[in-house]
Amino acid sequence: MKNQAIKYICHLSLCILMMLLSFTGHLLAQSSYDLIKKGNQQYDNKKYSDAEVNYRKTITAGKNVKEGSYNLGNAYFKQGKYEEAAKQYEGVGALKSLSPEEISKTYHNLGNAFMKEEKYPESIQAYKNALKANPKDNDTRYNLAYAQSRLQQQQQQQNKDDKNKDNKDNKDNKDQQKKQEQEKKDKDQQQKDQQQKEQDKKNQQKQDQQNPEQAKKDKISKEDADKILQALNNDEKKTQKKINMKQPVKVSIEKQW
Repeated sequence: MKNQAIKYICHLSLCILMMLLSFTGHLLAQSSYDLIKKGNQQYDNKKYSDAEVNYRKTITAGKNVKEGSYNLGNAYFKQGKYEEAAKQYEGVGALKSLSPEEISKTYHNLGNAFMKEEKYPESIQAYKNALKANPKDNDTRYNLAYAQSRLQQQQQQQNKDDKNKDNKDNKDNKDQQKKQEQEKKDKDQQQKDQQQKEQDKKNQQKQDQQNPEQAKKDKISKEDADKILQALNNDEKKTQKKINMKQPVKVSIEKQW
């Protein structure tokens, strides 16, 4: 009897535990569903940051992760958080439990997020993945064509910028080369002038040595030079005085009644 009672109690405990686990799982699933529903209502009302919070809670709860992650990506996108949105879509796209429609929508939105970041090669690949899942999606097909045209424009602009940069570098190099050439010419001219000056000095010294008497006559002492300068100054003062004496007297030209 004692062993039977123990077995009965163990069996009863196990049943209760299973019921509790089942009930807890049901509550978690219900709570996760309610969070997504609440988040969707906030999203529809353009309260994207509030919706983001509830989608996050859904993912943390471990239930409805696929829906929560996809919707979280949408909430990020609406807030302009394109990099975060792209990461969410990539995570959803990696799941193996997606239907073709879900794959198409996920990669379509991923392409849009990349487009906003001007990552055109990535957006083109995302749109192609979306079209593989749903070849009849005209919206994706249009976005793919637009992304391809934007990529072409981007590449053309890049080529133009590179060409302008090369032209600028070439011009700078030519200007630098001209500057160096001019500096070399100036330096060479200075050397020639210095050499000519030295040569003239040598020629003068040689000439003085050959005609010492004439050289002596050509030179004047500092004292003689000062006397000549003083005489010139005196003559200039006398001339200025004579000019001042001849200046007419200023008269009034105002007319009065």
